[in-house]
Amino acid sequence: MAAISFLGDLLQSISDRGRGLIAFGRSDALARASVPDLVKLCEDLISRRGEASGVALARIILDRYATFSGEERHDFLRRIALDFGADHAGVESAIAAYRTAPSRAALGHLHEAAEPRSQELIRRLNLARDGTIALVRMREDLFSLRDAAKVPQRDAGGRAGTPDPALAEAVESLDSDFEHLFASWFNRGFLVLRRIDWTTPAHILEKIIRYEAVHAISGWDDLRRRIEPPDRRCFAFFHPALVDEPLIFVEVALTTGIASAIGPILAHERQPLASREATAAIFYSISNCQRGLAGVTFGNFLIKQVVEDLCREMPALKTFVTLSPVPGFRAWLDRERRADAPQGLTREDVETLRLLDQPDWHADKAAADAVRKALLPAAAYYFLRAKTPRGKPVDPVARFHLGNGARLERLNFLGDVSPKGVGQAYGLMVNYLYDLGAIEKNHETYANLGTVSASITVNRELRQNLPPARAVALAET
Repeated sequence: MAAISFLGDLLQSISDRGRGLIAFGRSDALARASVPDLVKLCEDLISRRGEASGVALARIILDRYATFSGEERHDFLRRIALDFGADHAGVESAIAAYRTAPSRAALGHLHEAAEPRSQELIRRLNLARDGTIALVRMREDLFSLRDAAKVPQRDAGGRAGTPDPALAEAVESLDSDFEHLFASWFNRGFLVLRRIDWTTPAHILEKIIRYEAVHAISGWDDLRRRIEPPDRRCFAFFHPALVDEPLIFVEVALTTGIASAIGPILAHERQPLASREATAAIFYSISNCQRGLAGVTFGNFLIKQVVEDLCREMPALKTFVTLSPVPGFRAWLDRERRADAPQGLTREDVETLRLLDQPDWHADKAAADAVRKALLPAAAYYFLRAKTPRGKPVDPVARFHLGNGARLERLNFLGDVSPKGVGQAYGLMVNYLYDLGAIEKNHETYANLGTVSASITVNRELRQNLPPARAVALAET
């Protein structure tokens, strides 16, 4: 960390000296800089060759951008998206030159012409101290602009117009530039795994509380219950450019078996297990912390690294499994219940699942037992047969873990009876098993064939849900 601080101080000193090279760097002028002014500075930034002045100018642009209102930020990003694209005339010229005399140099000129100027702008803005985190936040603003670009705008008379396809395309292209560069800057080689415990600095612990996205942390006492006991662990990835900002973190419960419900894991009153007695590690919450890094893969590296670290610390651990939410299940099931020809449901199932419309149905044992018999086969169909237009499982959490090489191990009825759990999945939770000897095989079959690796138990639920002829056909495949 000392080396990082030294580098940051060095860049800041270069920036401070570089400010003297730029008249616009005076604070009074900077405070009055408009969106067009800042766009002109961006033009100047990508045309400069002096490193010191470039660092200073990048800092000026980011400082002024940070003071803009939301509307001004959208205006700035809109102009960058539309005006900092590829050099189309240059591309045509480079293509013609390559066709006339193919060579590596001609191909290099074509590549240079085809690259959007916005990519070079982002690179140069990253030269500024704290430029990386500023760009991550800028991409968050771009997300809201992207959403707005898809909505028909209204004129002064309140009449609805049509979305601007040119703007939508330009914004998507700019977002691709951010994602492309972030994928390089945040690759696995730069990530640092740190354990989060009660000795971790308070400002980082506060961010763990804030960023928890699966099972909300109610406060300091709740956080302490999750990271201090001997049978609890929390690990996070950090990046040298974002020293105090976790990128992603995972919470782990050490147990003697596969957990089927989240309640006992999060219970306020429980008897901690001695870590030496644990035989299973339950990954019960994985939270991405930086929305601006969407599309950059961290989770697969995180889980595999944590598994390696836990194996070294506790050789007795044999089972590595998640206890995962099913965020898309309720919406899918409700659509099928309303459909004329429901998929994954028999007519009897549809009738039985009307019980889901009753308040607190899960607290009624008879209703819950009836729902279980219809819901679990439907859940098996949801995971094993329901697909996106691209042929992938419809559930996003399933896509993540299956893509990592995990196996769908078990369906847990009423695994989460919190309002959130019932609201997004009628209480359903699932376990994904990370079998260290089968991860690579599972990943390859999923990536190449779209095959969902699932246990016999899960497959058996699916067969119970199918008419006899379809069940026989499935068994024969």
